Amino acid sequence: MASTPSRINAASRLSIAEQQAKPPMTVSIVIPVYNEAANLTALWQRLSAVAAQLPDWEVVFVDDGSRDDSLKLLSQIAAENDHVKVIELARNFGQHAALLAGFRECRGEVVVTLDADLQNPPEEIPRLLEQIEAGNDVVGGWRAERQDQPYRRLASRLHNRVTSLIVGVPMHDYGCMLRAYRRHIIETVIQCDEKAAFIPALANSFAKNVTEIRVGHDQRAGGHSKYNLLRLAQLSLNLLTGFSLLPIQILSLTGIAIALLDIAFAGLLGAHRLIYGPQQEGAMWTLFAVLFFFVGLLFLALGLIGEYVGRIYMEVRRRPTYLVRAVHDGRGRP
Repeated sequence: MASTPSRINAASRLSIAEQQAKPPMTVSIVIPVYNEAANLTALWQRLSAVAAQLPDWEVVFVDDGSRDDSLKLLSQIAAENDHVKVIELARNFGQHAALLAGFRECRGEVVVTLDADLQNPPEEIPRLLEQIEAGNDVVGGWRAERQDQPYRRLASRLHNRVTSLIVGVPMHDYGCMLRAYRRHIIETVIQCDEKAAFIPALANSFAKNVTEIRVGHDQRAGGHSKYNLLRLAQLSLNLLTGFSLLPIQILSLTGIAIALLDIAFAGLLGAHRLIYGPQQEGAMWTLFAVLFFFVGLLFLALGLIGEYVGRIYMEVRRRPTYLVRAVHDGRGRP
């Protein structure tokens, strides 16, 4: 009968053999592209050098209806490299719709997202993968030293705080596109098929282990930013109405508070009239001030209710989130 140490050594050798036989982790890098022709050549040079260090990889570019030479450049890259696939959307559907299109086409066990503007260095990707291998489901990039205008940094800081509060997963930077996800998180996001999805928040709401690491951030080398203050405000509004009932609940509580204040105010006016008799001085201006306050509050309530109704309308129409016109790859597939 074999001794205990012999059985332990045999089990150890078996474990090592299983680890050696395990296929390498497949990594898919998904990059949405919209009018980034000025950056694509430099992006591919740097990204291909990083990807070459990975055992099994693919890059999925999603052209989101670009009006410059982005699609032409991407098609050339795909024609010269079997690891590259280009998804051509029928028109501009937005960054998160483009990401969903890339998620459906990619095959990796780990999916990394990256912007095409080179503000987030592709050289940070191996650090994200290290955190995935450490057991995390989602790894986010944190642009601790952002190279943006002060108003953009302030708006993003407010947006990140609101997002952390709503999602329940505190993070410094929900707006950084340099992120890594395990496959089961990506599959869950795809199944949701939401029309106004904010993917980083949606993924974090499904993940068990979430972390973030500091990543570099450079100034935009070419092209123009696609996000201004209005787009950030729209994104924040989508986030509020897409992930939380808090705004509508606050309105309900506000309505109750106003009703109680109205009862108290009516009682005060009645008591004043009984004690001092009818008086007209200043009453009209007071009523106007109160009226304007409540009218403004009413319009705010209608706007929020309309936002929720609008989201329901978008979902029940069941229109496609995006349309793929063609897929280009090194095998010449149309």
